[in-house]
Amino acid sequence: MAAAAALLIGPAAVACGDDSGGGDGGTPPEPSVEKTTGPPKDSATAPADPAAAEKEVRANWEKFFDPKVSLKDKEAVLENGAKMRAVLAGFSGDERGKQVAAEVGEVEFTSAKEADVTYALTLKGATALPDASGTAVHQDDTWKVSVKTLCALVKMSGNASPGPGC
Repeated sequence: MAAAAALLIGPAAVACGDDSGGGDGGTPPEPSVEKTTGPPKDSATAPADPAAAEKEVRANWEKFFDPKVSLKDKEAVLENGAKMRAVLAGFSGDERGKQVAAEVGEVEFTSAKEADVTYALTLKGATALPDASGTAVHQDDTWKVSVKTLCALVKMSGNASPGPGC
């Protein structure tokens, strides 16, 4: 499992640069983003059409992690995509990164504009990181992978400075 995580996250660490020597040499933590707690930011606890929103979250999440999708198209489904271009390029640019995909397990809306997402990352079709958690946000009328999800994956690699935006 740790080796699979290193294969998945290594490209982002290299592209973003780590002058600290990286991590403690132990097993990296599971990629996990703090889930929303407390009262929702919006008065609604779900979007107006939860079924359609969940379908879009799933499609855009899988698109974001699809190795065949261009960086420009990935930017479109990443929160603040253009601002996160350098981090995204580092995460997606390595040969191993081109073999990673995501399978969404559960989408739970915490407000009309945020959702907790449980997913598994696969490497060449084999599950490498099961039960990872992240968040989706509704930005510019599109459900997107949150910046904090991408940054959590990059930081999991032991990268002390994942890049601008994280």
